[in-house]
Amino acid sequence: MGTCTLRGAITALVTPFAPDGRLDEPSLRALVAWQVEQGIDGVVPVGSTGEAATLSLAERERVVAITAEVVQGRVPVIAGAGSNDTAAAIENSRVLAGAGATQLLHVSPMYSKPPQRGLVAHFRAVADAATIPVVLYNVPGRTASNMEVETQLALAEHPNIVATKEASGNIEQIGEIIRRRPPGFAVLSGDDSLTAEVMARGGDGVISVVSNAVPAALHALCAAAARGDLPAVRALQDRLAPLFSAAFVESNPIPIKAALAMMGRIDNVLRLPLVPLDARHERVVRDALAGAGVVAP
Repeated sequence: MGTCTLRGAITALVTPFAPDGRLDEPSLRALVAWQVEQGIDGVVPVGSTGEAATLSLAERERVVAITAEVVQGRVPVIAGAGSNDTAAAIENSRVLAGAGATQLLHVSPMYSKPPQRGLVAHFRAVADAATIPVVLYNVPGRTASNMEVETQLALAEHPNIVATKEASGNIEQIGEIIRRRPPGFAVLSGDDSLTAEVMARGGDGVISVVSNAVPAALHALCAAAARGDLPAVRALQDRLAPLFSAAFVESNPIPIKAALAMMGRIDNVLRLPLVPLDARHERVVRDALAGAGVVAP
């Protein structure tokens, strides 16, 4: 299967909900259109930032279909298809590929905590069955298990596994994967704050939460890092650092949904067990948005 190397700033999209809790399709269309207009390099619908855990498969299919329709092939659409049930992960892949995804993001199975050989078996089964390329997603803070370097490198040899989203926060682990990966295998930061460091080590970009609110700035940061323009990277990093921090004052996507609501782009609605941002954090998020130049101080 052909490999389109994933690179640059890729937004882990929020899923907008109406006040009654249903999908807010007009806001989703507007958000995706704005992301592309602002120069984003790709989008990830229905990942953890998109509250996939509380979306039915039919809703996830609808979100991906709308996203693909708005994108019109201009950037990759990497649909979150993961599950800790391998059979369900394969079914998710089939449905979301049919809805228009160009790649599939598969998180390592959460809660089950399979051993490393179980992770290899899971991802190989998913990649064997998938009709479009698969991106690994290592996020030990949510899954309770780390996908080790040797595991990711073994999976990188699979012809249908084309990238990893590395959110371990372990820069040495990420650097070793970058050094030893096969040609055409992309390494993407899963942490906004580590984007510049991952790219300095040879990584390809970021799957970003913060770019929901500042897509042009994240695109500019990745472009500057890719061309080795350190003064531009430093200036952007300094401007965005408060937002990188504010976006995680509570569990993602609580703060970034609050930020988008402050910007007038969505209603601040989440599905339980997630709840809107605690009022004591609102000032921090608003100040960070003001510092980034996207709301009035």
